[in-house]
Amino acid sequence: MFKDREISWLHFNERVLQEAENPDIPLMERIKFLAIFSSNLDEFFRVRVAQIRKVQRVNARKPISDWQSSPDEILAEIQRLAVNLQDRFNDNYEKDILPRLAAKKIFLINETHLDDEQKNTVKEYFRMQVLANLFPVILDDLRHTPHLRDRSIYLAVHMADSRNIMPSRHAIIEVPTGIVNRFYVLPKTDGNTRIICLEDIIRLSLGRIFQQFDYDQFEAYTIKITRDAELSIEKDETDYAVTILDRIQKSIKQRSRGLPTRFVYDENIPKSMLDLVIKKLDLKNVNLIPGGRYHNFKDFMDFPKVGDPEDYYESMPPIPVKEIDKAKTVFDVIKAHDILLHHPYQSFDYLIRLLREAAIDPDVTTIKITLYRVAKNSNVVNALINAIKNGKTVVVLMELQARFDEESNIYWTNQLQEAGAQVHFGKAGQKVHCKMCLIYRKENKQIAKYAHLSTGNYNGVTSRLYSDFALFTQDERLINDLETLADLLFLNLRRSGFKHLLVAPDNMKRKFLEYIDAEIRNKKNGKEAYIIAKMNSLVDVDVIKKLYDASRAGINIKLIIRGICCLVPGVQGMSENIEVTSIIDRYLEHARVYIFANGGEEKIFLASADWMTRNLQNRVESGFPLYDEKARKIVRNIIDIQLADNTKARRIDSSFGNIIKRHGDSLPRRAQYDTYMYLLQKTGDDD
Repeated sequence: MFKDREISWLHFNERVLQEAENPDIPLMERIKFLAIFSSNLDEFFRVRVAQIRKVQRVNARKPISDWQSSPDEILAEIQRLAVNLQDRFNDNYEKDILPRLAAKKIFLINETHLDDEQKNTVKEYFRMQVLANLFPVILDDLRHTPHLRDRSIYLAVHMADSRNIMPSRHAIIEVPTGIVNRFYVLPKTDGNTRIICLEDIIRLSLGRIFQQFDYDQFEAYTIKITRDAELSIEKDETDYAVTILDRIQKSIKQRSRGLPTRFVYDENIPKSMLDLVIKKLDLKNVNLIPGGRYHNFKDFMDFPKVGDPEDYYESMPPIPVKEIDKAKTVFDVIKAHDILLHHPYQSFDYLIRLLREAAIDPDVTTIKITLYRVAKNSNVVNALINAIKNGKTVVVLMELQARFDEESNIYWTNQLQEAGAQVHFGKAGQKVHCKMCLIYRKENKQIAKYAHLSTGNYNGVTSRLYSDFALFTQDERLINDLETLADLLFLNLRRSGFKHLLVAPDNMKRKFLEYIDAEIRNKKNGKEAYIIAKMNSLVDVDVIKKLYDASRAGINIKLIIRGICCLVPGVQGMSENIEVTSIIDRYLEHARVYIFANGGEEKIFLASADWMTRNLQNRVESGFPLYDEKARKIVRNIIDIQLADNTKARRIDSSFGNIIKRHGDSLPRRAQYDTYMYLLQKTGDDD
């Protein structure tokens, strides 16, 4: 028994929506969860729904696999759930968020709420900042299909003449949110804060835009198209490093022309006008989603900074790692023992410090690193470029196929190459998703090697929002395997196998299955046996079947899965010993942790990979064991904290209802806050 991955993903996004609906969460943070929900749904239709529609065009009624329904059935269920979630979204925004903002004298108004003075102010803003960026398209006599950009919002405009002399006309106008801020805060005049959206500013001035036609009645409704965003990159093993840049750049341009997968529209648009728009845009086999007056809520991530401190999460400044802060160099600390960091509770800047010190250290010779998602303003890359300026050899594996970050990674590739770095692009047809850095340093007439491994990207922006583990180490067992992996990635040179690292697609899946089998044997032999795993998604069929086998053998299995879970827990005779929880809170749970009882000698792995087929078989991933006892204890304690969460953890049951675990009479446990306090306490204990 398996849960369809697309339906499971929609249930995950429902958990995000629950945070937006939760009145106990600060008001402005609830607005951000609405934005996250909206952005998530955009990507879902751009990628997952687009892929299902491709299968549908081949065979609409044939099941996609032995454990998945047909494209028609999946798309119908997606439509049902998406409409239901959109209705909840709109109700939450209109009936709860807006009244709560109003109670704080914050009003999100439209053009009909403006007095004469405010209208003049907004019209002047329109004239100065907006008008020059508008380019209407008249639909009525158009013979070709106009191209609407993916994820942009448009106004569908109806123009009428009250004298009935001229026939009505229809037009579409792109709302230029990429150029002009989506929100305009009007000058305060009475102690109230009034915010108007850009599309409403345009609505107010439709007469100005179309003044040449002499119409005097205008209606405008927001619409949005979501397009297939998958890059189509032909695999070519020959001359891969030379051509991959050109091929990806070409594919990025093609992405904007992808087939539509979803059309979202204002539910108040007249049916005749909706039919005209759908006909003119040639929308076929597209999910039609009725919505409210406003779309593209992802822009609400940049909602104006208004309200009181209580309307935002309390500050959680990064906890200092005093041993590093007191040290002359980070190298000195790593020489003594492994260092485990947990972001964002502890700062990502410690890696930047290590790279900065390496750049100017006369004894450092070489830095090797893999990069998957790079920040727009990347201190990691700037530190690497500085190392090159200081005469170091810098070797980079840049993954150009990181979805939606391709352009940023291409930019930094060019910067690194111009600086003199050796930039590699990995294996054809296989994303490199592992996170590793090796630094070579001359010490006592020998080369000492230092490593950094992580469950998350080398990205200083997401490191403040995503929770991940990172390890600084000089452990030879890990270093030797990392060098083997580096030779494979940078030189395409395969040496002996991996003795300690779990590396996909080489041995990772096989080893995980073997570890689960070992737990089954240990259980039968009366030894201690359990499995605890934390990941983003669980999809791989072979792993799920093996977990079912372990459950039937009586092994207690606890899974913490933020997103997709195709395993169905709690089914008698199959998965009654499996418990699945999902934690959604202020930080995105991104770390992957795998724990096996191993007969009392517990194995703990951190990894870049989820238990998904794409990770285990189609990407280069790394999982690394924790050998340092202090690091093992920290990870184990943090996992126990997560398992004890009764405030933000949802229990995923066999029907996949999102059940929030109520704390009742017991003390409330909130994993992210308890983790912060645990690490803060450890900092005090280490003084």
